[in-house]
Amino acid sequence: MLDYLNQIKNTLDMLAVVKKKRALDAMPESFQDVFLLLPILFHYHHPKLPGYTDRCVPQGITFYHPCDDILEKVTHDFGYVPEVLDESVCKISALYSMGSTCTLGQSIHSDLDIWVCVEHSLTADERLFLAQKCHLIEAWALSKGVRLTLFIVDADRFKDKHHECLMGENCGSAQHMLLLEEFYRSANHLAGKLLLWYAIPSNFIINGKQYTSYDECISALVEAKAIQRSQWIDFGSLINLSAQEYFGASLWQLYKSIDSPFKSVLKNLLLEAYSWEYPDNQVVAYQVKSSIQHYDMRFSYLDSYYMMLEKVTRYLIEIGDTVRLDLVRECFYLKVNEKLSQPVDSSSWRRLLLMELVNSWGWNDSYIKALDRCEMWKIEKVRDVNELLLQTMMAGYRNLLNFGRRNNLDSLMSPQDLAILTRKLYAAYEVLPGKVTVINPNIPGDLAEDNLTFIYVKNDRVNRIGWYVYKQKPTLDSIIGHQYLEYSHSLVKLVAWCYFNHLISAKTHFFYRDGLDHDATKLRQLVADLQSYFPISVPTATEEALSGPCEIRQLAIMVNLKDEVSADLDILNSYHQIFDVNVFNYGEKELSLVQSINLLYRNSWNEIRVLNFEGPSCVLDATKTLLNRMHKDADLPSPIKIFCYSKYLQNEILQQMQKLMDRCIDLRLTTSLNNVKQFMPLRINGSSWYLFFERFGVSAHQFDNTVDFYGALSNHKIHGSALNVWNTSNELPKEIDSFACEGIIQFFFENKLSGFDLYILNENNQAEIYRNCNGNVQNMIRDVNSFYALSDDRFTFATSLSVNFNLPQFYQIFYDENGERKIAPFNISSHN
Repeated sequence: MLDYLNQIKNTLDMLAVVKKKRALDAMPESFQDVFLLLPILFHYHHPKLPGYTDRCVPQGITFYHPCDDILEKVTHDFGYVPEVLDESVCKISALYSMGSTCTLGQSIHSDLDIWVCVEHSLTADERLFLAQKCHLIEAWALSKGVRLTLFIVDADRFKDKHHECLMGENCGSAQHMLLLEEFYRSANHLAGKLLLWYAIPSNFIINGKQYTSYDECISALVEAKAIQRSQWIDFGSLINLSAQEYFGASLWQLYKSIDSPFKSVLKNLLLEAYSWEYPDNQVVAYQVKSSIQHYDMRFSYLDSYYMMLEKVTRYLIEIGDTVRLDLVRECFYLKVNEKLSQPVDSSSWRRLLLMELVNSWGWNDSYIKALDRCEMWKIEKVRDVNELLLQTMMAGYRNLLNFGRRNNLDSLMSPQDLAILTRKLYAAYEVLPGKVTVINPNIPGDLAEDNLTFIYVKNDRVNRIGWYVYKQKPTLDSIIGHQYLEYSHSLVKLVAWCYFNHLISAKTHFFYRDGLDHDATKLRQLVADLQSYFPISVPTATEEALSGPCEIRQLAIMVNLKDEVSADLDILNSYHQIFDVNVFNYGEKELSLVQSINLLYRNSWNEIRVLNFEGPSCVLDATKTLLNRMHKDADLPSPIKIFCYSKYLQNEILQQMQKLMDRCIDLRLTTSLNNVKQFMPLRINGSSWYLFFERFGVSAHQFDNTVDFYGALSNHKIHGSALNVWNTSNELPKEIDSFACEGIIQFFFENKLSGFDLYILNENNQAEIYRNCNGNVQNMIRDVNSFYALSDDRFTFATSLSVNFNLPQFYQIFYDENGERKIAPFNISSHN
């Protein structure tokens, strides 16, 4: 047994050397610097080194002895001369990279995912200080152009089924044992203790004796003095790989596909292959372990990405799915990014292995060249690829949901992680009226066009009424026989689609045909206004933003982009020289000079939305709709920008629209005392209206005279409030007002001595109240989540894209130390 264990250690050491060389060969110099210096930055804590804080940060990696080259480098780069650390002060067990690093899937743009492995003996303060150091090292790496994510992982995490909250690159409760499986199949030893899992025989036979479990094997090895537990790091076995994890893991891969579409398709299909084998899972990590234990060191094939592809290939061939097999091979090729059609001076192991693969797939030179030119793809090709990828991901997600239903499985995800993750997917993938669809920006392609022609088509037998954009010049020879790029009923939405999908650049020429006007001046001004106000790329929506109601962050109001009122304007132009101008009731005829409004906004979930209003009442309709998209106590949008395209009285329209919007938004976002209704009179196009600012919304009512208005108020005949409390003898807590938001189902729990009260706001902000409820809140939340996540009522797969990710939100009502009622997202782990 000692010989066996020594051979395992030698094999793991040899594998680490090979993987390190592979990693460095595929990295630019900046990546190499970060990769090579990471162990020593955690081994030492000193003011001259990146990551230093004046806290008592745990330092020292067990069994780590930096080589002379690294010692010289750290002295040269930072002016620090390291001293030898006593082994007794070392508090970090090991450092491992995982994921694509060291594999075929690694590219010059790959991230670095590093596990900082620690024991449970670290104190809470030590963990906090170590986390602070990790953030500082990540920032240092980013300054060198390297995206580094450091995870502090407790050795007992998987045994105790503990997880952190879902945040950034941390999958939270979305994956548990499947995350460990990914770690075991791709782990690359950088420093510290070796992984004990690789040394435990898969058949649990030690010295000819059969043991029943992984832990029994370890105990036997310890008793035989073959191992010392302190010299290994042990995350536990994969025996308890649960089918309940597949739902959360597939959601996580859907989310990861936003940033890494080619890689996520492979991982999503791997999950599907695992579920197809259930309960006799033969995961890739077992293959890696078997190769190590049998000293099968064909290093070219002992690659987690290559082995994943093999696994998925066997599965898709077995079920006869050649369409997805072709796609996953293309994704794999694009992920590796070796460009075999382009000659090189010498071939790396990655290139040689990839050539072997494409030859076995029967790809010809023209096929390979087409993939190698992906940076030249235009919007048509990128959109087709995006749709195919999304359909494949959704099909895999659907198959995993059906797997869950067949096995009557619940998701192991916590409600708060499920809410955040589905919100991310909702914002990225949900196709909704008025939402600008953004093609995945992580699919390569130069999407800018030299020419964009916007053509308006009236309703006829062939075409829908609305706007079409072509990439050709507006001549019959150019347009005829070519497919339009995109259609929309709204010109603003169509231009926004072009802008946010990178079709517009400084070299783009614009053409405009609406049947009457060939002047593209307004169109060019619209594009310039978008460019001046909206950045295309913004930071990813935070978990805090996604866990709360959606809020408008940037708002542009486009006034009179369409034809404005022109009748009798020559006569009325002289009128405003005598009287004050009211653009909403202009002249003797009290015409509204605002005939069209387009609201274009980006919200806190990073969705781009467009709302269109036309006609004499567009000011009223747009104002009411906009205010109902805001909830009380929401943050004010960044300075609202109003753009006016009128020929006449442009400054007056801008000023009065700005004044109206400022006043209305202030009333909407200001919490009224005792929830008394506030109202504002508004006269538009010769009619008198009143806007009523109520608890959960804004309504508009027209009255012929003040007697009718005040009579309605006194007799409580004003309708239109969104509040519909089923239990009319009770009131909703006023604190809920700040969370009310259309389009979301929200549950609020308030503990009482006799149980709990439950308040529910549906998608229309209609409320239900349930008093003195009994039962287990956690079980109720899990049941509600299961219904919305797994039932056919919410997931009707008429097509592979018809998935509703807008799942309910859960909140806890509590009282602070001052006895004031507060509301926070429900954290189920704190209620167990």
